[in-house]
Amino acid sequence: MRILSDGWLTGVRRCVSPNCDERPAPDDISLLVIHAISLPPDCFGGPHVRELFCNTLDPQAHPFFDKIKDLRVSAHLFVRRTGQIQQFVPLIARAWHAGQSQFDGRERCNDFSIGIELEGTDRHPFTAAQYRALIRLTRRIQARWPAITAQRIAGHSDIAPGRKTDPGPCFDWARYRAGLRCA
Repeated sequence: MRILSDGWLTGVRRCVSPNCDERPAPDDISLLVIHAISLPPDCFGGPHVRELFCNTLDPQAHPFFDKIKDLRVSAHLFVRRTGQIQQFVPLIARAWHAGQSQFDGRERCNDFSIGIELEGTDRHPFTAAQYRALIRLTRRIQARWPAITAQRIAGHSDIAPGRKTDPGPCFDWARYRAGLRCA
C-alpha cells in the first residue's frame, strides 16, 4: 500500500464520495481522527456505510435511515471488521467526518485532519484484522505527514466531547499505540 501524490492509496478499494472539498491549507495535515460507525446501528457488513458516504443510502431500507437521510458526510478511509480498507476521499482533500470539533485549541478539525472510520460501535470490541489494518494505515500516513505524531491521534469523542462517543470504550487505545511503536 502506497499513498500516491493525488492522495489515493494503492491496494485498497476506492469508492469516491462527493462529500469532500479542498482544504483551506493543503500542507496543514496534522491530525488523525479515529471514528466508529455501523449501519444500521449495531449491524456489521453490507453496503450501507458506503451508501451513506456516497449519498445513495435508501431511507426506506431501514427505519433508522430516515433519520440520517439528509446527512452529507464522509471519511477518508473505512476499515471493515475483516480488515478490508475502502477509501472515499483522497487524503489531500477535506473529508466531512469531524463536524463541529476542536483539537489543541483549533476548531474545524476537518480542515487539518484525516478521518478513519472503523466498522464498529461503542458496545463491541474491534477485530484483530481492524487493528492490523489501522496500524498499517497510520504508519503510512505518519510517514507522509510527520506532523501527525502519537500525540496528534485522537478519537472523535476527543475532538467533539459531549457530542460524539466513538470510537468508544471498546476501542483498545493501548493495543493500537503499542502496535504503532513496534515498527
